Amino acid sequence: MTHRVLVIGGSGGIGSALARQLVQGGAQVFLAGRDPSRLATVADELAMPCGTVDASDPDQVDACADAAAVALGGLDGIANCVGSLILKPAHLTSTADWQATLAANLSSAFGCVRAAGRLMKVDGGSVVLVSSAAARVGLANHEAIAAAKAGIIGLVLSAAATYARQKIRFNAVAPGLVRTPLTKGLVASELAEKASVGMHPLGRLGEPEEVARAIAFLLDPAQGWITGQVLGVDGGLADLRGR
Repeated sequence: MTHRVLVIGGSGGIGSALARQLVQGGAQVFLAGRDPSRLATVADELAMPCGTVDASDPDQVDACADAAAVALGGLDGIANCVGSLILKPAHLTSTADWQATLAANLSSAFGCVRAAGRLMKVDGGSVVLVSSAAARVGLANHEAIAAAKAGIIGLVLSAAATYARQKIRFNAVAPGLVRTPLTKGLVASELAEKASVGMHPLGRLGEPEEVARAIAFLLDPAQGWITGQVLGVDGGLADLRGR
C-alpha cells in the first residue's frame, strides 16, 4: 500500500525537505501551508497536490486533513512542520505574542492530533509533531516558545496513550537551532552564529534535511513499535555539555 502523508508547513525549510524525502521514497504527499505561491512552487516541483491552511486554527486543520484524505485516497501519516520563534523574556512578551506563539505551535499540533484521531481510527497511522530542544533544557529568553513546545511533548504522550488501541502512533522531534528561513535572523552576524554554534556540543547548526530524515523515520510504517517518543535532533544541545 502506498504511504500517504499530509505535510503541514510543506513550503517551509523542514517541511519542504521532508516532502522531497518522502516523495523520493515512493510516498504520496499532500502539501499544506499558508502561503499559496510558495506552496505551489514545491507542489509543482514534486507533482503532488496541495492546499492552503492557517494551521493555528484547528478547524482549518480538520478541513485540510479531509481534503488531503480525499486527494490521496486516505491518510497514513501527518507531519506538522508549522511553528514560530520568539526570543523574549516573559516581561517583554505581550499577550498578543503569547497567544500567537501558542496558536502557531501548540494549537496547530492539537489540530493534527484531533484530525488523526478521527481519520486514522480504522487503519491506524503515524503523526509526528515538532517540539524543540528549548522544551527540554532551560534557555534564557525562551519562556513563550519553550512553554508551547513543552506542551507538544505532553500532547504527544497523552495522544499516544489514548489512540494506541487504534494503532495510531504519536511521536515528536525536538530540534536544536536549524538553518531555515525562520531562524536566519538569529545567525545574521558572525558573532551571533559563533555563539549559536557554541551552544551545540557537535559544533555546528542543524540542516533541515537532518530533521526531515528523523521525521520520515518516525512516519515510516516500518517503525510500527515506536510511539510516545521525543527524538532529540539537536547536536547534543538538550542533553550534553561540551568540554
